[in-house]
Amino acid sequence: MHGEPLRPHDIDVTTPSVARMYDYLLGGKDNYQADRNACEQLLKTAPSTRELARNNRLFLQRVVRYLAVQHGIDQFIDHGSGFPARENVHQVAQRVHPGAAVVYVDHDPVVIAHSRALLGSNEHTAVLHADLRNTDLIFGHEDTRRLIDFSRPVAALFVSVLHCLRDEDQPAKLMQNVIKRLAPGSCLVICQLVSDQPQIREVVTSFMRRTTNNHWGRVREESEVQAYFTGLDIIEPPGLVEVSTWMPDTDLAPRQKTFEWKVWGGVGIVP
Repeated sequence: MHGEPLRPHDIDVTTPSVARMYDYLLGGKDNYQADRNACEQLLKTAPSTRELARNNRLFLQRVVRYLAVQHGIDQFIDHGSGFPARENVHQVAQRVHPGAAVVYVDHDPVVIAHSRALLGSNEHTAVLHADLRNTDLIFGHEDTRRLIDFSRPVAALFVSVLHCLRDEDQPAKLMQNVIKRLAPGSCLVICQLVSDQPQIREVVTSFMRRTTNNHWGRVREESEVQAYFTGLDIIEPPGLVEVSTWMPDTDLAPRQKTFEWKVWGGVGIVP
């Protein structure tokens, strides 16, 4: 169920990890000094980063609940899932559908170790140690096939992860590769970091590539993210938006105070 074992030398705690940096910004404990130092440096350039991370997490929870309730979806593949924080995908989905199946995918060995320890007793979840670009492996894995019925609608989640891909990884092509494997009525949840400020795009991209040992892609523009939804019927309203404004629970929901950068995207349905 849990795939190949992890070895101690797979884990490098001296190089900041995107997943562990995100955990720190959310107030988690699954991070190391290198991750904390990198976040504090990043906050000097983009002070809204901590709010951005929290709003991104709330978006994930809202969108899973929405898809489970309004579209009846009970199968989820979470690409680049990160640490299983409280109110993770399976908890939100299984509150609506007790038998909801969730496959978590990540390549960070620390994330995998923690996720497997926490989710080992949940028979409706699986944790895959895989690169999100390897759609053949993810969709063909025995655990995925055990849990996911691809003849029915599936929600494929790419929440705040595609900015980790370089342009040569062709994220738009990756989305098309995923779309063609999904039944009609399936949904893609896609969002990533964008900025309309060229200097922020350049400075943050350079910082993150240097800090994470090139495990980072690029801060993009809204039009580039919109291209990821080609061939999908975007749920309107709200369409593609800054994620804290995607169907907020209340008018008092948290908002960013500044917008050096933002997480931008939405949900598309496979026709």
